[in-house]
Amino acid sequence: MSNTTITSKVTYSDGLRTEAIHLKSGNKIITDAPTDNHGKGEAFSPTDLMSTSLATCMLTVMGIACEARSISMDGAVAEVTKIMAANPRRVAEIHINITMPAKGYTDEQKKMLEHTGRTCPVALSLHPNLIQNITFVFN
Repeated sequence: MSNTTITSKVTYSDGLRTEAIHLKSGNKIITDAPTDNHGKGEAFSPTDLMSTSLATCMLTVMGIACEARSISMDGAVAEVTKIMAANPRRVAEIHINITMPAKGYTDEQKKMLEHTGRTCPVALSLHPNLIQNITFVFN
């Protein structure tokens, strides 16, 4: 790997908790193990973050595409549901319902937004066996 910089630093503390620091900004994320896996569930679990990352990536690249076209998507909301599987324990499905604000999107804009979201870097990086059930609702 050439020209790489460290993105984050993650420190484990007791009680199945971690603190991740984004080195460029100093922002912090706390994780806890989920209650169904020996944890307290007082923060995002690592698999919650993975699932949520798909939604944030989708909205981010859709926002980039909208800004380039002078289209507003302010107020878009993504609801994320993570479904776990056992043996091996893993995320089996991620369901995301994206509700777009009432902005009068054309059919062409809707198609562009859906394609852009579904092909975001996180979506393309996840294992192909992981089911990505994505729904778009245009108000």
